Amino acid sequence: MKKSIHPSRGALLCAMILFATPGCRPDSSAGLPRSVDPLPGETRLSNLRMLTDAGQNAEAYFSFDESRLVFQAKTGDMGCDQIFSMNLSGGDVRRISSGEGATTCAYYLPGDERIVYASTHAAGPDCPPEPDRSQGYVWQLYDSYDIYSADASGGEVRRLTDAPGYDAEATVSPQGDKIVFTSMRDGDPELYLMDLDGGNQTRLTFAKGYDGGAFFSPDGKRLIFRASRPETPEQLRVYTELVEKQYVRPTELELYVMNVDGTGLRKITNYGRASFGPFFHPDGERVIFSSNMQSENPRNFDLYIVGVDGQGLERITHNETFDGFPMFTRDGRRLVFASNRHNKQRGDTNIFIADWNE
Repeated sequence: MKKSIHPSRGALLCAMILFATPGCRPDSSAGLPRSVDPLPGETRLSNLRMLTDAGQNAEAYFSFDESRLVFQAKTGDMGCDQIFSMNLSGGDVRRISSGEGATTCAYYLPGDERIVYASTHAAGPDCPPEPDRSQGYVWQLYDSYDIYSADASGGEVRRLTDAPGYDAEATVSPQGDKIVFTSMRDGDPELYLMDLDGGNQTRLTFAKGYDGGAFFSPDGKRLIFRASRPETPEQLRVYTELVEKQYVRPTELELYVMNVDGTGLRKITNYGRASFGPFFHPDGERVIFSSNMQSENPRNFDLYIVGVDGQGLERITHNETFDGFPMFTRDGRRLVFASNRHNKQRGDTNIFIADWNE
């Protein structure tokens, strides 16, 4: 689910349009892609290009043939995020979702003729209410979210989940056989696995705490995800009270790896801050992710890469605002991510693509 930890998003870890007609871009972006220079210290990045230029755009993920990106966006007077696709030059933008309700967390299915995403449209055409900020900085896990698939033009919508509670944050195995997602159906946000048609929905995690934003390893045998684990009685009390109101507080999230059947769970970070949006490097031995671990500003997120053994941490970006939602191409030569850098207005988030330097 796009829960942003920057000023405008509910992204982190998963976005962001007026309900334009299919085929229209969210906002005018003449001249894209725009080449921009990496910031000092960003030696892993070159040929950096900006693919959107206004509003909130996030969670851009490659199609299986890596010719397009699917992403969520909210610009202009749009009430809440909708799902779009575009080519790797930022052109041929098409809206996929209907424009009703809120949407989040889109991903291509094998063959690139269909996408999977979460939406609240079955509960009504209006956007769900904003989270109650008297609870502090929280993400709301709306129980009106369910997971759907649709063809690449937005037609033939099929509902994949229909359980009570929040269902969202779906991603697809590179092997093209399974979907992992987060659900509140059993009273706590846990990870589940299902077939591409929604069949065989199986729970994978069982520990108290939020589990979400999962991605498969390149071979489809492991999962990397973000999680909170309340440990003290007071932490558990606060967490439980928030979850009962459909909220989680994402200020402390660590990364975990496990096998795709839920076995072999192990924690790979211990930074005590908010780390999210992890994605495997194609070598299967490293994970790129976003974190505010090295900033006094809790809204300043940068990209990092670390071994699946938790060793060899390396900082990738040095932006003073927000960088997140990274995804590699299968050959590891390109990286797409979302960032607040070079934005027109404070809080705008845009999609960038860069060559990756090993």
